[in-house]
Amino acid sequence: MRILWDFDGTLFDTYPAFTRVMKELVHSEIKEEDILKELKVSFHHATKVFNLSEAQVKTFREMDNALSPEDKPPFTGLKDILEKAEVNVIMTHKPREEVITILNHFEMDHYFTDLVAGDDGYPRKPDASSYRYLHKKHNLDLAIGDRVLDILPANEIGLKTCLFQNNAEGADMYVTNYHDLSEMLWPTSK
Repeated sequence: MRILWDFDGTLFDTYPAFTRVMKELVHSEIKEEDILKELKVSFHHATKVFNLSEAQVKTFREMDNALSPEDKPPFTGLKDILEKAEVNVIMTHKPREEVITILNHFEMDHYFTDLVAGDDGYPRKPDASSYRYLHKKHNLDLAIGDRVLDILPANEIGLKTCLFQNNAEGADMYVTNYHDLSEMLWPTSK
């Protein structure tokens, strides 16, 4: 299995940290669950919904960058899939340096063959250019993401898709944890 992964909310549980940071920048009556809901659409979308200024967006990025990788742990069961997969690649809007820092912190960099990061110059999702590049280079089978935005480019280029912790329409598979996905991809005989 040759897998393209989204980073935030798919490989690493970053949204609780993002939500806490954004909570400090929005009106106090806005609930964390409302912030999370909008962040799950996209960061850009959430900044519009909560009417964050450019200065607040800059502050968010500074506060997020100051967090420890410990605040952004990998999801349980993930390493099992990474070990079983033939190829793992990442496509993320996150800056390359931050991705590498988190991967190195959790000693997971060796699982990934390739990475397209936010500072590599590709258009943002749902544009399929970065997915097309990675697919051409690695002959991918599956794209896994936590948002519809993550699977739209995969659908466009003909990859199978999996939504993680999201039941929105449009994916080929849906999972809430990686133990179930491992069993779906590599069934054990019972």
